[in-house]
Parts: sequence; structure tokens; C-alpha cells
Amino acid sequence: MNSKSYLGTGGAGFLGSAVARRLPSEGHSVRILDNEWRGNVRRIADISDDGQFIRADIRDSGGVGKAVTDVDRVCHLAYVNGTRFFYSQPGLVLDVAVRGAMNVIDSCSKHGVEELFLASSSEVYQSPPKIPTDETVPLVVPDPLNPRNSYGGGKIINELMALHGCHEHFERVIIFRPHNVYGPDMGWEHVIPQFVIRMKRLLKHVGTIPFPIQGDGSETRAFNFIDDFVEGFTVLLNHGEHRGIYHIGTPEEVAMAEVAHTIAGYFGRDVEIIPGDLQEGSVTRRCPDISKLAALGYSPCVPLREGISLTTK
Repeated sequence: MNSKSYLGTGGAGFLGSAVARRLPSEGHSVRILDNEWRGNVRRIADISDDGQFIRADIRDSGGVGKAVTDVDRVCHLAYVNGTRFFYSQPGLVLDVAVRGAMNVIDSCSKHGVEELFLASSSEVYQSPPKIPTDETVPLVVPDPLNPRNSYGGGKIINELMALHGCHEHFERVIIFRPHNVYGPDMGWEHVIPQFVIRMKRLLKHVGTIPFPIQGDGSETRAFNFIDDFVEGFTVLLNHGEHRGIYHIGTPEEVAMAEVAHTIAGYFGRDVEIIPGDLQEGSVTRRCPDISKLAALGYSPCVPLREGISLTTK
């Protein structure tokens, strides 16, 4: 592949920084835009020494325009993530989602950017009608009164904007939906690091540890280790089709109770699951069909037990 210049929005975040660190090894140059609200420039310290870090809010059209100037491709990952923010600051989530995407698309069109890679989410279809779930399932906002849907609703808007509002300006537009990506340094607003913190606090208990969770533990997810996510994203860079939508994840569906037991086992302990209430709008089961991306050469290889070991170190 020919060398290209990239802009990564949200490039100091967990996913964005992992993508940004990979691009130079693929022979590309990378510029990063992030306001460091949740991102941290230390994640990209090894690739930002050449002045290619722009500290700006994705809602600032001037900052985005400056960042987009003279790049070939844009990877748009800037967003408000973390479930607690969906419930506590839904207005902020939607503001970043809509104004951010508008600024990116407008700047790309103005500056002749060749390709746009847009990060979406499995939240766009909420409780899926089939498991494993492929990319063709309907996108829904099941309850507009539930603030949680600010996140998935914003992602749906972003997908529609990319697919129908600007695709004629690009040689290639690709939408990717990450599924429960985890790994070291992901922040503490997500389930696996939350379980780790909770476990550490409860280690003082003698014998089996009572371990409270949301739900009864039968709820499932398919957790995708960060290194596998980056491999999947790289496959899309090289082989993804124009206006293609792709799941990046793993077919390893696991119950939350098993996640808790696996984390406890890392610390050499046993747990008793203490059921609790699910947050309103929580999904009871989720696992992606990744056959579309697998056909392009993607194959996740880090099992959950190994990934948890790497994450808890």
C-alpha cells in the first residue's frame, strides 16, 4: 500500500491511540486531534514528537479544519464514551456526536480528503433480533426518553451522515462498529476494569468473595482485546469496500458471571455472584457476526482469559 497521511480524531483515547500507534508501522504518517477530556497525550508520546498533535475540541470547526488540512484520510473516533456519561450527560454526548461529525465531514469535503473511516458502535441496534448479530440488523432507538440512547442515537446519526450526506465527496467511506473492546489503560468507566477494581477492594474478605454485579450474571458480551481490534481495523484500511459497514469483534460470547470468575481466578480467589438491578436500557445479550470482516482476512486470536491477564497487570 502507498504511504498515506492520516488524521485520527480522538487519537489520544483508548481506541484512537491504538490505531494511531499502528499507522506508522504500516508506513503511514499520522496527525492526532484530541481535547484530552478523556484521552491522554502520554498514550501517543512515542509518535507525537514531530508536532503532529493538535489539542482541540471536535466541536471547534476551526480546530478541526486545521487538523484536516493536507491529510489523505481521516479516522473519526472522537466521541463521549463511558456508560455513566450516557446517563448523566446525554446532551453532551449528542452535541459531540452531531457537531463533531458535521465538522469532520465539512472539513474533509473542503480540503479534499480521500477517505473517511467512521467509528460506530454495537449500541446502534441495542437489543439485537438475532445472535450472532450481523451488520444488516435494523438500527433502533427503543426509548427516546432513556438518556442511555444518546450514545447509540448519536452513532446512528453519524452513520447516516457518512453514508448519505457526504459519500460523493470521498473515494471511500467505511463504517466500523467495535464490539466491547478492552485492554490495558482503557479507563475505569467500563465493565472489565470496574470488575478488577471491585475485586481488588474485596480481596480482604476471607474465603469466597461476595461479588455484586448488575443483573444475575447470565447477561453476555463478546469482549474484543485491543490488539485484535487494531488488527481488524488494519484489515479495513487495506481491504474495506466503499460504503461498507463492518463489525470488529470476536465470536467468543461469555456470560458476565464467567467474566467475574475469570478475574477472581487471576487473583487466586473464588467469588459468589450477588445479583443486582440492571441499568434501564441495558442489553442482556450481545455477540457480533464477524464473517464479513473475516472474509477480508480478520481473525481475532486473543482469548478472554489471556486478555484479562494482560489487562489486570
